[in-house]
Amino acid sequence: MDVSIDAITNNIQLALAPVFLLTAVSTLINAISARLARSVDRMRSIQQAIRSGNVKDESLLKHMIQEAEEAKTRGRLCTVAIFFVVLSGVFISLTVLELFFFQAGAVRSLQTTYVIWTFVLGLISFMTSLSIVLAEVVYAYRSAGWNTPHLL
Repeated sequence: MDVSIDAITNNIQLALAPVFLLTAVSTLINAISARLARSVDRMRSIQQAIRSGNVKDESLLKHMIQEAEEAKTRGRLCTVAIFFVVLSGVFISLTVLELFFFQAGAVRSLQTTYVIWTFVLGLISFMTSLSIVLAEVVYAYRSAGWNTPHLL
């Protein structure tokens, strides 16, 4: 095991390269969490308006029930997206640990295929999360209250 300062610096740089992906993971978690919070808040406010009994117009009530269901679907999509982005963070963190221990010589039996697979699985999970976020955004746009019944 090479313990020179140059070797140690090189090992740390190599191990920390995927950490920049973790910044993207945390940013995406923040963005999805904000979308989830807005969706949950909207669903709660609609449910409160329905329960209060102040909505007398049948078409408006029907529209509000549909909007609450759409908010629930959006919340589910956000939750699944968060699952995949967190899974991505776990795989990328494993990659960082594997690279560090492998380069430091602490683990001789570690095969490079582990590093490759954890990195690839991290990227696949990240792309899956991005795809789900895109689906949620498109669903949110399509379910927006463009045709909300108006009261006279």
